[in-house]
Amino acid sequence: MQTEFVFSGFGGQGVMFAGQLLSYAAMDDGLHVTWFPSYGPEMRGGTANCVVIISDEEIGSPMVRNPKAAVVFNLPSLDKYEPLVQPGGLMVINASMVNREVGRDDITCVRVPANEIAEKVGDKRMVNMVMLGALIANLPIVPLSSLEKALREHLPQRHQRLLPANLLALKEGSVYLAEKAVK
Repeated sequence: MQTEFVFSGFGGQGVMFAGQLLSYAAMDDGLHVTWFPSYGPEMRGGTANCVVIISDEEIGSPMVRNPKAAVVFNLPSLDKYEPLVQPGGLMVINASMVNREVGRDDITCVRVPANEIAEKVGDKRMVNMVMLGALIANLPIVPLSSLEKALREHLPQRHQRLLPANLLALKEGSVYLAEKAVK
């Protein structure tokens, strides 16, 4: 089975690392993976998104037209990807940065106050881990323990001091289950 994901937001929100971490966790679990990044012309504050495909078979193309899930960190990302998510798919939305409801009733939407949760765990840079935790809680393509293991093994050495906060942010995000979803 193949599942496609889009992570999208502003540069500097950790969008790319969230997608990479999901890719590493799936790869470490023996699945086939592609990770395809796309950046806007600016470094921080510009658009950033990546596509992740996870499959138990070889993947034919890294391109995705209609992902099963979109993890949107800001309003422009919601505007762009809301119409593209497959019917029956999932949108994980950073409610801290998105001030409108989703107009579709054929997808599941989980609104997560990711900025507030990140600040609660002690570091506003953990928004990406909060969002990734919420994604995996609602679409368990890999177990949370695989993400934690991948984080320990793939977090750059210069960021190892942030490992406890990253792990806590993943767990805090994972409490946002579909019961809190708005359809």
